Amino acid sequence: MQESLLPQQLDPAAMVGDLNALLRLRTTVTGVKMFATVAEMEAIPKLRRPNAVHTTDQIISMASRLGWTVGITADDLVGAQCRAVIGLAPQDEKWLAGENYVGVWHGTAEDARKRQEALDVVPFGRYQAMAVSPLASGRLDPPDICLVYATPGQMIILINGLQYVGYKKFEWGVVGETACADSWGRALRTGEPSLSLPCFAERRYGGVPDEEMLMALKPADLAKAIAGMKQLAKNGLRYPIAPYGIQSDVRAGMGVSYGKK
Repeated sequence: MQESLLPQQLDPAAMVGDLNALLRLRTTVTGVKMFATVAEMEAIPKLRRPNAVHTTDQIISMASRLGWTVGITADDLVGAQCRAVIGLAPQDEKWLAGENYVGVWHGTAEDARKRQEALDVVPFGRYQAMAVSPLASGRLDPPDICLVYATPGQMIILINGLQYVGYKKFEWGVVGETACADSWGRALRTGEPSLSLPCFAERRYGGVPDEEMLMALKPADLAKAIAGMKQLAKNGLRYPIAPYGIQSDVRAGMGVSYGKK
């Protein structure tokens, strides 16, 4: 995670400018970086440290909704679930059992355990701290992953950009509650672009609005998506997607959007 994922020729502020121009995003594109030591995290310029206990969702939203640069350790997070997803607490037998979720999020202890086992998490022991910051600030130099909050319409154009060159089928899962494991947990663990439907906690405590989805991906993949979206835009495939009309003769539109250039 600590080696540079962002080629020197890529400018984070320019990337965010391109994203906002292409997708008209309403939420700040955010960087996330894990640190092997607390001292490394505390060396980030203009860093804020929490003075209360929070969920990881709240910490992420301090960057994406408020524009802050924030650093945390395990002690700043409310419990083992938040800590374990980002590798700041062990994924041990007690955590895997998920006893607190029985009768709340799941009907049986077996169901709770299955959900815990399904989560994508960062292995414990690698890191002692995490920081989040608006990507355009350049303060994480570089982040491990970027977080893009977008509506479904914006998100499919972003995905199309990722697939423009070097096509691959993306297959994502939905764990339900603790969906942060589908986004930043999975992206930090695997390095792969990771899409999620933000869960109850992300929306209640992180303030994620109903209409937003979340994509977590490496800076290099974000740059790839931007390049793809620029080419798609030249081809007339851009956001916002203008409705054609459900009763119109479709042939003229199809000839433009799907015909060979």
